[in-house]
Amino acid sequence: EIAMTTKSVLGDETDVPPPAAIGTMPSESNDNSQLSSPSSMKPTVARAAPSSILDEVWTLVDKYYIDRTFNKQDWNEVKTTYDAKVTSALASSPSPSLNDDKLMKLVTEMVASLGDKYSRILDKQSYTRIQKFDLIGVGATLMPSSADKRIMVGAPPVAGSPADKAGMKYGDYITAVNGVPTEGRTAFDIIDQISNDDPNAKTVTMTVLTEGPDDLKGEGYVRDLKLDRQFEQIVNPITYKVSEERSSASSAVHKVGYIQIKEFNSLVERGLRDAFIDLESQNVDAYVLDLRGNPGGAFQSAVEISSLFFENQIATYVVDSNGVELPFKTAKGKVVVDRNDPVVIWVDGRSASATEVLAGSLRDNCRAVVMGEPSFGKGLIQAVYGLKNGSGLVLTVARYVTPNGDDIQGKGIIPAISGNGIVPPSFVPGLKSDTSRIDFGNIKERLSSKMCKVPDATGGV
Repeated sequence: EIAMTTKSVLGDETDVPPPAAIGTMPSESNDNSQLSSPSSMKPTVARAAPSSILDEVWTLVDKYYIDRTFNKQDWNEVKTTYDAKVTSALASSPSPSLNDDKLMKLVTEMVASLGDKYSRILDKQSYTRIQKFDLIGVGATLMPSSADKRIMVGAPPVAGSPADKAGMKYGDYITAVNGVPTEGRTAFDIIDQISNDDPNAKTVTMTVLTEGPDDLKGEGYVRDLKLDRQFEQIVNPITYKVSEERSSASSAVHKVGYIQIKEFNSLVERGLRDAFIDLESQNVDAYVLDLRGNPGGAFQSAVEISSLFFENQIATYVVDSNGVELPFKTAKGKVVVDRNDPVVIWVDGRSASATEVLAGSLRDNCRAVVMGEPSFGKGLIQAVYGLKNGSGLVLTVARYVTPNGDDIQGKGIIPAISGNGIVPPSFVPGLKSDTSRIDFGNIKERLSSKMCKVPDATGGV
């Protein structure tokens, strides 16, 4: 699961931001909590400020990688080894472009030594392609500054993005979004604000402050940038319809809505919200969410979707490398699905990551019954760090735990009801949305307060 985006900065190690920024794939708790830095667990060898891509990546891995044994390696010795390799490579290559290629190969090799198939280096093209998970849509990553928590641009905007074309730079401060001041707010709050203002808005206005070296805090060049939100090339992952009407007077429900979610990209929450509003207006009183084959995507989308079903409850916990649990709660005032409407979630062995977070969230909060096959079992969280040279680092930094405390990694979500004879094959277009075999009377009973207990939400905010 690529769940949260942060952007690294060069400088002293204390300047490297924790994984609590937004942009490509945002995630931040509703308070100002951050994943605690694993660097406090062991002494770090003193060295000069980072001056290359290798230093930048090494520092991020050292501070945030979930496995503090680094695949049973001494990470300081790894740094020494690759410093020597870099020196040798640069000495033998007079061409700057060749130097860059060699450096990136060495950095890729260093990250691969972690033995983690999810942690990897993204080249510039791959990093650009991953922008489909950008929930703001302007190509800039917003994050709290390490000094005073003011919202800032955490790294150079993506080349060719609206933010880049408007002249936004790394280090600029965002003092307001759509006229609302950002002081005292988190990056997560800003996403919620944009969604509440108008999730389908084609533009967003950011008030940008550039402070010069001689300026006092708050002084400098201020301007409003009206930025286009670029989602046009991203496919809406939602398809839906009324799958059946049950006319019998004894039926537990009368109209069933079928919704397929193909992935968790930047359009999923607004697309799903629109689908529910439409289906509710058609008097749908039961739902099937088809998450089969859904590989996941943006973690925050799973939390936002949960807010369509219930408010102010824990959707999931994120556990960092120190074992610290951070609760992520659903928002208030966003429920669009009638609390009495039973929900069934279909999963299979290809349902992974954010898909499993959503399934676990709705299941544990007594809003859905999971049906089908055990899901994939990917409960690890990757942060995406934009690097100074335009490439990216995907790094495993934490893991998910469901509201009831179930670890997803390697286990997946186990359905309460087998799909045999009930769930149609997903590869047959005309049959995949057949919901007729579901006993919604039984589903309602399973979701009742007699059989299902909602976990205590006091761990959240």
